[in-house]
Amino acid sequence: MDQPPPPRPSEAMEAQAPWRVLEFYSGIGGMRYSLASSGVRAEVVEAFDINDVANDVYERNFGHRPCQGNIQTLTASDLDKYKAHAWLLSPPCQPYTRQGLQKHSADARAFSFIKILNLMQNMNFPPQMLFVENVVGFEVSDTHDQLIEVLSSLNFNTQEFILSPLQFGVPYSRPRYFCLAKHESMCFHNPSVNNKLLRTPTCLTLNSSTTQNSYEQNEDVLEVVCKPIRDFLEIHIMDTVDQDCSATTSDFEKAGGCTPSETGSHDYIVPLSLIERWGNAMDIVYPESKRCCCFTKSYYRYVKGTGSLLATSKDHKPVPKENLEFSSLNELGLRFFSPREVANLHSFPSSFCFPDHISFRQQYAMLGNSLSVAVVAPLLHYLFAEI
Repeated sequence: MDQPPPPRPSEAMEAQAPWRVLEFYSGIGGMRYSLASSGVRAEVVEAFDINDVANDVYERNFGHRPCQGNIQTLTASDLDKYKAHAWLLSPPCQPYTRQGLQKHSADARAFSFIKILNLMQNMNFPPQMLFVENVVGFEVSDTHDQLIEVLSSLNFNTQEFILSPLQFGVPYSRPRYFCLAKHESMCFHNPSVNNKLLRTPTCLTLNSSTTQNSYEQNEDVLEVVCKPIRDFLEIHIMDTVDQDCSATTSDFEKAGGCTPSETGSHDYIVPLSLIERWGNAMDIVYPESKRCCCFTKSYYRYVKGTGSLLATSKDHKPVPKENLEFSSLNELGLRFFSPREVANLHSFPSSFCFPDHISFRQQYAMLGNSLSVAVVAPLLHYLFAEI
């Protein structure tokens, strides 16, 4: 490289100059909310996302519309002009999911991530820090191998994690892979875990007092320190649904394409026909439960394997799933979590909202593709911390 990297904030004329950050695959803003929640003094100088609807949501909440277009068209000189200290990336997860074809780097959805990684090697002002988020499974992919190869060639140290919100007191089982990378001219607070993959956040300098020692612990143990799901619910929906627990499949299908202003609390009720067909496959939780399953982008379109359903009947106490008969399931007052409640479990701030034209299914899909602020914020604080 012909020129030195941009000065670190501590070397700049203003001692408190913010870190300059680029956000790739910005989605609905989960990474930016995490950066704000981390307490890091940073400025997002640009965000990039190809999804027009996600950009509508991002713009509604941050007053800035991400640069829209294919990231693969970016050049090294395009990225150099931002002189960013850090890149935050949450690339498409479909090439690495268990349900997918697992084509890894051969999947077209992985091409843009590989392209911008390789651009780093041709930049005059490459980033000094990288943060990558993806699904569990990415760490055994050939895309991961390419990531580590590029970072190693540029003299970066890495610390990798697989963590879940359950480890941070949130009753939400959503384990994800994270890669934190720093140029060797900068140091992690705990360099003893450089180039290791960890399943515990205990090395983070400002981790939560409720953090557990390992995600591999039994979830029953992790649940002890989690808040109850009740703390993340919209009370007005609870009260309304409990009064009227009848819904048809037709109602359900119509509601999915509607905007919130066109729907009511009854649209969250699980139709009897779906309970009859999929009751045995449903993950049912209660307001007092301290764990729910990961919400995927297909939540509200399907009920099997896409996220938990909430039992709202006040007349029934939690019962082990294997002991429930169909008649019992029908009496539980099952409903879907609302988009706002899913956002709450992702630890999005109360100020977060969707534009009025975004349909229910679009809201669930974009939340399912987002990330947990409760997990990412302390990781970013740790990444940006200076010694």
